[in-house]
Amino acid sequence: MKNRSVQKLAIAGAFCALAVVGSMFLTFPVFGSKCAPVQHMVNVLCAVFLGPWYGLAAAFAASLLRNLLGWGSLLAFPGSMCGALLCGLAYWKTKNLTLTLLAEVLGTGVLGGLAAYPVAKQMMGLTPETYTVYIIPFLISTAAGSILAGALVYALQKSGALRSMQSALER
Repeated sequence: MKNRSVQKLAIAGAFCALAVVGSMFLTFPVFGSKCAPVQHMVNVLCAVFLGPWYGLAAAFAASLLRNLLGWGSLLAFPGSMCGALLCGLAYWKTKNLTLTLLAEVLGTGVLGGLAAYPVAKQMMGLTPETYTVYIIPFLISTAAGSILAGALVYALQKSGALRSMQSALER
């Protein structure tokens, strides 16, 4: 049991590092946010391999590191964490990849987009015109990341590697 937790923690750390480094190379600004599709790909990968709680922790850690390094904004927290939790719960309960990808898009794009409004207004001093202003940019970012993740996980499923990787984490 302890060995499995250490293994999952190490993988979560690697996924966190991938999200942080990915934000160096693939990020674009929209309305004060810095959209990072690699974070959303990592959210789905964490959901499939580690579960909702490790995914949530990896999203928090990646958002924190991106902010500390100056590569992100405070909007990374609600955007990445809502998506990570929702897609993690979806995969945990259903094991359905399509539903997991939709949960990532809904969690980040809609819930994270709505949760970003008070963060932007109260913590960043921005004056967004409406509480829905972040939904479209977050949807763009999460859709791109979810497509990347879907393609990767689908390829792993087709090759049979997904099942063996998941079973190695369950032992």
